[in-house]
Amino acid sequence: MIQQKENINLQNWEIVSVNPNNKNWTWKDLFCFWAVNIQTLISFSLIASLYLVYNLNFFVVLIGSIIASIFVYIFANLIGKPSQRHGIPFPVLLRLSMGFNGARYVGILRGLVGVFMFGVQTYFLSKSFGYLIRILFFSIDDTILDNDIFLIFFIKMNIIDWFSIIFSLWIQYYLFSKGHKFLKSFISFSAYFVYFGLILFLAIIVSENFTLISEAFTDIINFEILLNKENLAPLLSVIGTLFAYFSIMIVNFGDFSRYVQNERELNNGNLSLLLNLLLFSFLAVLIVLGADIIFNKKMLQIDRILTNPTDIIGMFDNTRLTVIALFFILIASSSTNFIANYIPSQNSIINFFPTSLNLKSTGIVIVILSLIFSVFWEPLLNQIGTLTIINTVSSIFGPVFGIIIIDYYVIKNKEVINKDIFSSKIDSAYYFSNGWNIKAIYSLLIGFVFAAATIWNIELKFLQTFSWMIGAFISSMTYYLLASK
Repeated sequence: MIQQKENINLQNWEIVSVNPNNKNWTWKDLFCFWAVNIQTLISFSLIASLYLVYNLNFFVVLIGSIIASIFVYIFANLIGKPSQRHGIPFPVLLRLSMGFNGARYVGILRGLVGVFMFGVQTYFLSKSFGYLIRILFFSIDDTILDNDIFLIFFIKMNIIDWFSIIFSLWIQYYLFSKGHKFLKSFISFSAYFVYFGLILFLAIIVSENFTLISEAFTDIINFEILLNKENLAPLLSVIGTLFAYFSIMIVNFGDFSRYVQNERELNNGNLSLLLNLLLFSFLAVLIVLGADIIFNKKMLQIDRILTNPTDIIGMFDNTRLTVIALFFILIASSSTNFIANYIPSQNSIINFFPTSLNLKSTGIVIVILSLIFSVFWEPLLNQIGTLTIINTVSSIFGPVFGIIIIDYYVIKNKEVINKDIFSSKIDSAYYFSNGWNIKAIYSLLIGFVFAAATIWNIELKFLQTFSWMIGAFISSMTYYLLASK
């Protein structure tokens, strides 16, 4: 009876194998998934800067982007196929190589990073809500914001800021706790909606400046020989930078691939990342070039080319355009927050407390913790360099990936004992040493040391964008040597 109780303690309806009838994602849904990943303010600024600001060869950036997306495609396929085949999310897949206790504690690290980033992203998301509220009040009465109630600040925020953060958390909780069916619909809506907004904005810009934009775009295309040794370092830098951008999503990609119909749809869907990257890059570069041309025609004094969408919109000084842009930013930011932070946190926390939590209660936990991180982000957490700590913790995800892949494809040769995935019985296949696979944990720590060294060792800083790959390689080789004996 004791063993049966322990077995049940590992189960939760939200993280058990997906019913085959619910595996209804196709490559189109994964196209939208990767679109949402790339449709962010950070990505827009990063890509536009690579092409237009850093004085890099156009084809160096283009080839670097393609190579980076191929790496992401390969790694996403590797980590996604086990979850697609067995219908299990990342923290449950982790049980196969780490043991059920190892999976709880290693997996919760991904959850804590996700909750922290969810709170930080919500802070910035709330700024857009705050801008909309201020624009609304100002349009009603341009003196209303001078009232005393709006001049009272607590933790560097006034009543509008507090309302915006609480509302942002509430609306996300309300939407995100509706289950995987809503997940699919929301991702699809967001992807197409944001692309529509970008194309519409580009059309407005191009309509009056087509010739100038075409000439400017032609000017940035440098036909110098790409195979020049001087281009090697920039090429590696572009590859590392773009891969690092996507790396946070790779390790928990199984949280989403579990819903894909079959491996063919998975392969095609992941391949669509390349299409997304090229399409988004094309739109970002043309919008930035077009905006810069318009600002110059209006004789606006700008000492640099603007690559941040909010800066670009602000320079137009058009309230209606600002409001419309903010709505697109809200959708893009919330959907990215959903898949990059909320879902990974949700599954990891449920896996840690499988008998105590469900979707709604887990959402409440995430919201409460995120509220703390949101409120204290600007006055405290950002000032003490918390992101460096988060980046250090995140450097463990590459080693986790390496161990999972070597264990599943090489050590276990893709063989999984399904009845033991949710079992804590002593004779179960994934019991190991009281739920801990010591070889995997040791390999994880070795890989983590090497990956984290690129963050803390000044002489290794140049390798920081490759820390994920370094950690994955070291841990996978260490685990292979230990586990294959």
